[in-house]
Amino acid sequence: MDFLSYEKRLAYLLELVTKGRLRSLDDVAGRFDCSTRTVKRMINHLRDQGHQIQYDRLEKKYFLKKDE
Repeated sequence: MDFLSYEKRLAYLLELVTKGRLRSLDDVAGRFDCSTRTVKRMINHLRDQGHQIQYDRLEKKYFLKKDE
């Protein structure tokens, strides 16, 4: 995966998280044609960039924590 496609995928992943539509890492991995571990690394990369991404076990989805 080259840098531009990686950045596009990060942007798309962030959009899914922002809209509350990221539920299954397997679905995203299938779209990106990569492993679920790679998607987890991408989420951690977004967290390193300062995005407060968390996972809600009850709703089983990722979300962006709002600043209080």
